[in-house]
Amino acid sequence: MQAIQIEEFGGPENLKLVEVPDPEPGDEEALVEVARSGINFADTHAIRNDYLTEQQLPLIPGAEVSGRTADGTRVAAILAAGGYAQKVSVPDAWLVPVPEQVSDDQAAALLLQGLTAHALLHSVAHVEEGETVVIEAAAGGTGSLAVQLAKRAGARVIGLASSPEKRELVERLGADATADSRAEGRDGMKQAVMDANGGEKVDVVLHMSGTGFEGQLGALAPLGRIVVFGNAGRHPNEVATNYLLQTSKSVLGFWLMPFVLKRRELIASMIGELLGAVAGGDLEVVIGGVYPLADAARAHSDIAERRSTGKLLLDPSA
Repeated sequence: MQAIQIEEFGGPENLKLVEVPDPEPGDEEALVEVARSGINFADTHAIRNDYLTEQQLPLIPGAEVSGRTADGTRVAAILAAGGYAQKVSVPDAWLVPVPEQVSDDQAAALLLQGLTAHALLHSVAHVEEGETVVIEAAAGGTGSLAVQLAKRAGARVIGLASSPEKRELVERLGADATADSRAEGRDGMKQAVMDANGGEKVDVVLHMSGTGFEGQLGALAPLGRIVVFGNAGRHPNEVATNYLLQTSKSVLGFWLMPFVLKRRELIASMIGELLGAVAGGDLEVVIGGVYPLADAARAHSDIAERRSTGKLLLDPSA
């Protein structure tokens, strides 16, 4: 079969289309013929080996797929790796049946980023009706879903995005206001967020960039929560505990994988809710582009350079 593989860690230029043996499923595993492979910003970290877990070479990246099992059943799955390929072997327990009304594109785009958005809002930040939520990268895969889910929870939503076109998309998805994510410096970011909220401080920030953190923290109201779920800018931040004490603010971190492993029943419920909302037309999955498998490097460059909106996917058949 064909797959995208790296032999050394580095940038998108190391993503090569190669021929590799078909995976051989073990006991209680299924072979899935991949229809779509999801691309996540975390993949750009994984190929550099600077993500949250150590990667091993050679590496076939990719942590989510949609496709079909040998008997034709439509499924989606979260993986540890291996998704950028025409076939994957998946433990039976990790297979998610896909409703007829949900496309392969939607299924591959929904699992990781939909679960992340849902967990950030409801299991970590515990957003309440009437609170104001600021969402970074609001035009991206996770952000575009978080905007809609926050509105469904009764929150006032402010989306941060880097261009007028992206901010227009975020407003179409239901955001009450938007702001330029490129506001510079602590004061610039703080002011941009507060201006978008009528001069008032906010209750929750979903932060993934690594930049603008201090300004967003400064824009939090007492009892506000900022949830860090990424570090796209590869810029670590530090927080003084005395500041948190004095201001009654919370800084939380979230990575989906431990949540998936430890909260299986809750994850199953969340997946059912998300797929049901998409099937019923109540949740829009924004697909920013479907690339041939051989163009994985171009897709990585587009997502890393912020040229994309919504979810990027690979088509292993193209």
